[in-house]
Amino acid sequence: MNKGGERSGYALGVNIEEFYSEDERRRASREIEFGRDWRDANNVRYELSWVEDTGEMYLMREPVPGAYEDPFGDIIVGKDDVEDLVVRPLGVVTTHERVEEILVGWPDAMAADQGVEWLAATLRAAGVVS
Repeated sequence: MNKGGERSGYALGVNIEEFYSEDERRRASREIEFGRDWRDANNVRYELSWVEDTGEMYLMREPVPGAYEDPFGDIIVGKDDVEDLVVRPLGVVTTHERVEEILVGWPDAMAADQGVEWLAATLRAAGVVS
């Protein structure tokens, strides 16, 4: 979702280079990481980050073989190519302080089974994603 509440054009994500190329502020900005070991019901690993200059939160998913449903309801067909790190922008949160408020308890949630599902529910409840 973008600031106006409209869905971005990234329902299934883009590779990391495309993500940075589409807005050079992303590449130059400081990023704050909120964990690299988020896992979903399929044991797929994700990294959660927040881009300071744009306010964007995004998940970066490791490539996976096979097909599965992600916590946002999209069917993902994985590849064996480990060079394809897929970024899924989630929404905009304007300040680091607000991100911290929304994600209170994230380290414990990340360590739990299906932590990405907790993340999806938390971001939906905060109005970051629909």
